[in-house]
Amino acid sequence: MAPSLLIIVALRLWPLLLGVNFSFTGDAERDGEVIGLDNYVTLLHDPLFQTALRNVGLLVLLLPVAVAIPGLLATFIHLRVPGHRFFRSTYFFPAVLSPVIVGAIFNMLLAVDGPLNEALGAVGIGRVDWLGDPDVAMYTVVAVHIWGNFGMALVVFLAGFAALDAALLDAARVDGASLLQTIRHVIIPGLSRTIQFVFVTTMIGMLTSMFGLLYIMTAGGPEGSTYLPEYYIWIQQGQMSRPALASAASTVLFFVMLFVGLLQMSLLRRTGKED
Repeated sequence: MAPSLLIIVALRLWPLLLGVNFSFTGDAERDGEVIGLDNYVTLLHDPLFQTALRNVGLLVLLLPVAVAIPGLLATFIHLRVPGHRFFRSTYFFPAVLSPVIVGAIFNMLLAVDGPLNEALGAVGIGRVDWLGDPDVAMYTVVAVHIWGNFGMALVVFLAGFAALDAALLDAARVDGASLLQTIRHVIIPGLSRTIQFVFVTTMIGMLTSMFGLLYIMTAGGPEGSTYLPEYYIWIQQGQMSRPALASAASTVLFFVMLFVGLLQMSLLRRTGKED
């Protein structure tokens, strides 16, 4: 284990500690000066960072949707609905596309004069400014992210189905259970650990892998409504030349991710005890 541990310490743990230490120093004319918690106080009073944290809360609320979609699709594929082989490959296709490509495609589809609004207008529904309305833009970006990444979760669910006892599904079928009853009483309990894993990995992906979409689709706008911590970090580091403040924001994001990880461990222990 020693080589692996050395790599983790050198490339992960040590840079993390340096970043946390750097977050207690100043920027610009206070460069290198120890300023204590000033950067964290600045974050707490920054409206953009407050918006980023609120959007993290929104992601948590939308997380069940992001997990349920690939879970249901994997269920239909496992139950061999007509055309399931075609759907298996089609559903995974978005996962191989670059976020930049996905963002560019949906920028055209969701433009005010784009195909989606044209279709809505054809059925008598007014146009929606999907990317220009502060109340709608974040939901739009999250929906596109889910579309572009649910293929990986689908593969994980299919792997979980491979380990599911087929006799349980056969017994439910013989007993006359409906599809909803089978999902509730057989599939969900049988895939509990898989579901927990997908919950955590999907949440991590939402918090750390949406930069490309945000940059291409909204650039944090409109009015900063689509900011997430990782985008805020990039702005402070790359455009505002405030690396110490960016380090403080990175530290906050790290603790958010740590909380998610600890929650996952707690769920796994609880499930193990119940088993």
